[in-house]
Amino acid sequence: MGPSLGTTWHMWDRQVPELARHWRVFRYDLPGHGGAPAHPGGSVGDVTERLLATLDGLGVQRFGYAGCAFGGAVGIELALRHPERLASLALIAASPRFGTADEFRQRGVIVRTNGLDPIARSSPDRWFTGGFAAAQPAITEWAVQMVRTTDPGCYIAACEALASFDVRHELGHVGVPTLVLVGSEDQVTGPAEARTLVAGIPDARLAVVPGASHLVPVEQPAAVTDLLLRHFTTAWQPAPDATGQTVLPGVPGKPVLAAAPQTVPVAEIAPAVAQPQAAQGRPDPYEAGLKVRREVLGDAHVDRVLADADDFAGDFQELLTRYAWGEVWNRPGLDRRTRSCVTLAALIAGGHAEEIAPHLRAALRNGLTPAEIKEVLLQTAVYCGIPAADRAFRIAQQVVREETTPSE
Repeated sequence: MGPSLGTTWHMWDRQVPELARHWRVFRYDLPGHGGAPAHPGGSVGDVTERLLATLDGLGVQRFGYAGCAFGGAVGIELALRHPERLASLALIAASPRFGTADEFRQRGVIVRTNGLDPIARSSPDRWFTGGFAAAQPAITEWAVQMVRTTDPGCYIAACEALASFDVRHELGHVGVPTLVLVGSEDQVTGPAEARTLVAGIPDARLAVVPGASHLVPVEQPAAVTDLLLRHFTTAWQPAPDATGQTVLPGVPGKPVLAAAPQTVPVAEIAPAVAQPQAAQGRPDPYEAGLKVRREVLGDAHVDRVLADADDFAGDFQELLTRYAWGEVWNRPGLDRRTRSCVTLAALIAGGHAEEIAPHLRAALRNGLTPAEIKEVLLQTAVYCGIPAADRAFRIAQQVVREETTPSE
């Protein structure tokens, strides 16, 4: 059972007793969540591989999986990359793409600048309906404290992982029976996203739980427990035999993962063993450059620039993407924080004020704090001149205010 970003395995507390009567139940915490060691996961795929390494160590080869939000992304990744391990899948408050990459990267900027408190204070509004939050103050405070006690670096890494997660065009390859479950009032990944999953996954069924928002297992525990119990009892896919063919059981029965039910929380998902990569020829740097350009400058900026590029300017934009971003920005010799410092100084020195704002936003995304950006601008005041630095400071004031102020 996989948790949502900012939560711990305790979000499943109300489901476990009934499920454990039928199956052996494992829960895990995301890196840096719930006291788990703070080893950030670089992508949803990385977290998935760590989970599989942990299950391998526990002797669990084939299993049913239920995941909420980020945990749901892990479930989709399991179904796409390791279908032989899954017998059945439940996706709760999940989506093939969570918002936009820019939204999650800006959330990382806010956490890096202000800590997790603004995210924590707003979490009940995202996770629960207003009536539930008002009627259950203890649960509301529990939700706030869960987020506050998360490691900020791991939270930011998880935001980056969700920013790059997009499997909309791969859903047709999910080959296990899938329950897609969503709260009717979910404003984060609501019924529209759930219907996208159901439309794309060949063997998927939709369940909309009325009167529930994003953390539907917490807000409507009995309904979620009943739906999971029915799904994993009736939609269990038999394991392939030695020939790779699916063997249908002669007599239908309840699936079990172990003879004796027990609940075993797993505190940390272990690092996966890196697999050697096959040698390949040097790829065209354009696609890598476009990826880096989007990660650094944001999808909205890149989309706008590329949309404005007509036949006359298109070749220049391709040159920028291929060589500035695919070659230079993608070199391993400097990290992105350092490259942002160099870029800001060079833009100020060259008097390129029109380029300062997007690269200030890029610097924040690349991990620079407002205090560090201030130091860069002070350095340019000495070496590039007061007028150039004055203009940069005025631009930076506005950008930092826009990018680091939590939305209401």
